[in-house]
Amino acid sequence: MSTSSPRTATAWGFLAPAVLLIGLSVLIPAAMALVMSFSQAGLDVSEPLQFVGLANYRRLLADPMFARVSATTFLYLVGVVPPIVLGALALAVLVNRSLPGIHWFRGAFYTPVLVSIVVAAIAFRWIYAENGLINGWLVALLGDRFSPIGFLTSPLLALPSVMLVTLWKGLGYYMVIFLAGLQGIAPELYEAAALDGSEGWRKHLDITLPLLRPYLTLVAVISAIAATKVFEEVFLMTQGGPADATRTIVYYVYDQAFTELEISYACTVGLALFMAVLLLSLVRYAFAGDRGLT
Repeated sequence: MSTSSPRTATAWGFLAPAVLLIGLSVLIPAAMALVMSFSQAGLDVSEPLQFVGLANYRRLLADPMFARVSATTFLYLVGVVPPIVLGALALAVLVNRSLPGIHWFRGAFYTPVLVSIVVAAIAFRWIYAENGLINGWLVALLGDRFSPIGFLTSPLLALPSVMLVTLWKGLGYYMVIFLAGLQGIAPELYEAAALDGSEGWRKHLDITLPLLRPYLTLVAVISAIAATKVFEEVFLMTQGGPADATRTIVYYVYDQAFTELEISYACTVGLALFMAVLLLSLVRYAFAGDRGLT
């Protein structure tokens, strides 16, 4: 007892700064948001909150814009997660080779992760512009009769165009996760599979995919969480437009809080998003927690 008490006190001493920081920056604001979702907050912070019960939640269920931004967020998730999982896995297999200069290729694929999202969004906004890089190339190839494509001004193209930025920015990060899993697979397994006639891409179906199942789950879930919480790309490139085609849940929270000044309703929408992210996190722990990837 006397031995464990000093160790416990020492452990809590090291944990105290982190616990204090998390409490001030996460737990207390989250508790305040929960309280405000059952209240009506005025513009004057000195005014007391007015308890309104479940009124904000009833408004949420009847809000057509919330249904629309939820559908847009789901489309964003569906459009981003499968390409990220497959693309990052393919890149990891590609660079998991003992070739001269392979480290340079790994660094090149990882470089977009290091680029600020602000810089990436501004760069892609110029690339997508009607007088930007892509349309300039197409005009040079097809002539002046070509009509520039409105990548960020077309309701049909805006969302996929923003998705592409998320894919470009995140592929290298998830590639590293898969690469760590690939390098943990013993080469003898591939040699044994080759003796049984499993070569080429067949060996990846027989050996790589089954052994990387925990990593596939991890990448799928954390990329789904990131896609659900997407904000910077939308804010910097389209401002939720055109015609609300790229307005996601997080952008809707921002719009309600800082444009409409509906602080209580913004907290309610934010809590709905929190429940969705919590559900994805529970899926991640349910499928990957027992395999050492917690």
